[in-house]
This record gives sequence, structure tokens and C-alpha cells, in this order.
Amino acid sequence: MGKSDFLTPKAIANRIKSKGLQKLRWYCQMCQKQCRDENGFKCHCMSESHQRQLLLASENPQQFMDYFSQEFRNDFVELLRRRFGTKRVHNNIVYNEYISHREHVHMNATQWETLTDFTKWLGREGLCKVDETPKGWYIQYIDRDPETIKRQEELERKKKQDLDDEERTAKFIEEQVKRGKSEKEEETPVYTELNRENEEEKVVFNLAKGASASGPSSSKPSGSLANNALKPPAVTGPVKRKDPTLNPPKDKKKKSALDEIIEMEEKKKKTERTDHWLHPEIVVKIITKKLGEKYYKKKAVVKEVIDRYTAIVKLIDSGDKLKLDQTHLETVIPVPGKQVLILNGGYKGNFGTLESINEKSFSATIVISSGPLTGRKVEGLPYEDFSKMA
Repeated sequence: MGKSDFLTPKAIANRIKSKGLQKLRWYCQMCQKQCRDENGFKCHCMSESHQRQLLLASENPQQFMDYFSQEFRNDFVELLRRRFGTKRVHNNIVYNEYISHREHVHMNATQWETLTDFTKWLGREGLCKVDETPKGWYIQYIDRDPETIKRQEELERKKKQDLDDEERTAKFIEEQVKRGKSEKEEETPVYTELNRENEEEKVVFNLAKGASASGPSSSKPSGSLANNALKPPAVTGPVKRKDPTLNPPKDKKKKSALDEIIEMEEKKKKTERTDHWLHPEIVVKIITKKLGEKYYKKKAVVKEVIDRYTAIVKLIDSGDKLKLDQTHLETVIPVPGKQVLILNGGYKGNFGTLESINEKSFSATIVISSGPLTGRKVEGLPYEDFSKMA
């Protein structure tokens, strides 16, 4: 066997020894070569390839330093974004995870001497939020992705619109109250002196009309029980009764059990609108570009829903399984006549058949085909409230 054969004992021993991280003082950044011991590093420094790299670097050292600094910054920020997101984390934790990769760019080849200097530089450039604590420096990644910024702007716009609606409603109620107070006339009670001509005569109060009577009103026999203050006044003359044949009572149609169930379901479903819509066995489309062009605009089937906002989907074309948030997915609108599932709103959970699509209002007409509301036609249902069945 030759000296450089892959399966020789010496080659196998060298590969075992070279696994994992080695000492930094025996690493050559220019040649990107890690030596195992001092003797190997000395031999490498005396080699022709190393001397040639030093001559190239001596011609324009700033260019090489800028290149290594840019590589270090890009890899560090990408790790921070992918691994920790927008969470606040200690800078040393991120750095330890970064240097665990064997082929990483060492900091001694960059323009920053220490990790603290690099952390301060990230804060000045606006790439991260940095703050110093007794335990050290903490960093927090600032997500400037266009999709994220667009989603935050939509949430802020929706929140502002809700506040405007509430203020408009409160102002309308306040105007109604003011108008009611201005139109209402304040009635001041009129106080009169209570006089009676005959001391033996009783004073009668007519509680039914809310007014006191004295003098002429008391000319009726005092012994009559009809004018008792605790009873309504007697009615003189014949009492007329209503003829039941003139206004026959209307027979109220008794509701069936099915009608009552339908009415209860409608009242219950009017308020059933949630901020999550994922459901197993529906077809969705991937709308995020973070996974690359391979999965962008691809259709998939939801296999499992986790915590209402996350789903495990299986791509229809390749069969790959991905775990995605609902913000990275959108519903799929089939051709008319296909089966759909209503995901949100008053008719959530009902299966139906797509009858027609209104492209101007971004809505559709669906005929429900399940439950007690079978056969009901729902018009103006937004695209995001239903999806195609797998």
C-alpha cells in the first residue's frame, strides 16, 4: 500500500486525532490549516505554501482582514438569527456555539480583538440590541426581514383600526347621551296647599293617576269602597268587554327540535372567530422564502396540528415533511364543485361544496354539506376562511 492510502493505519490514526477542536495557537488562518502539535505547526510555517500565502497577505493585509471580518460577522449573525431568533441571550453562549464548528473563522484574524468589542460593534451598526449587565453582555437579534416587517405593520394597522372603531363608537354614544339630555325637559314639581272645606270630609288620593284630590273631588260618598286609597277608582257605567271574535289570538307556531337546534347553533357560531385556522387533512400552500426556492409556493397536506398555530405538513410533490407556523402557510382555493372545509367564522368546522368564486371581493359562495345546516348557502366567505380538502 502507498503512504497516502485512505485505509492505512497511519491515515486512520491521523483522522481520529484530527477530530474535534484543536488548540488555537497551532491554527493558521491564512492557510486555514489546523496542526496537532507544536512541531507540526513549525513545519507548516516553514513550508513553501505558507510562505507564499504570507507574501500574498503582505501585499494588501487590510483586504484579507476585511474578508475574514465579514465572514466572521455573517456566520455569527446567521447563527444568532437561526438558533435564537429574537430572544435575548448572553453573547458568550452564542460565541461558544459558533466556535464549536471546526471550520469557523477565528476572531484573532478579524478587526475585533475581543468578543466585547464585537458585541459593541453589533450594537452600533444596529444589527442587534445590546445591553451590559453584571453577568456580562447580552444581545438580541433585530429581525429586518421584509416579510416580518410587513406582518408587524399589518398587526399594528389592525390594532390601530380596532382602536379607531372603539373611539368612534364611544364618541357616538357620548353624542347620543348629550342629545338625549338636551331634548329632555326638566319637570319641576308643583306644590299646592292641602285644603278641605269640611273637617268631617275625607281626603281621597287617586294613586292610579298620581295626583291628590281635595274639595270637589271628595264630593263622592266617603263610605264608598271604590275610592279607597288602596284600590283603583270605580268605573261608572257598563263595562265593555272585548269580543274575542274581533281579534282572534294568533296561534304561535311551535318550533320543532331541529329548528331549535339550528337556531342555537347559529347564535353560538356568530361569535366563533379565532386567530388560528389550521386543521388536519386540508391542503395549504407554503408562502415563506426562508426555506429556499425548493419549497416556495409548493402545496402540502396538513398531517398534524401542534399548539393550534403550528402544523406538520407533507409536500404533495416530494413527500417531504416540514414543521411550519401558520403565518408561513395560506389556504388553497379549489375549482368550483370541489369539497372544502370552513376553517373560521360562524360556520367553522362544516364541510361544504364550492359553488362560485367572486374575484373582486376575494370571497366565495359555499353550500354546506354536513351537520344540521346541510343545504344552506353561505355567500361572501373570505378566501382565508376555507380551504381545499386533501
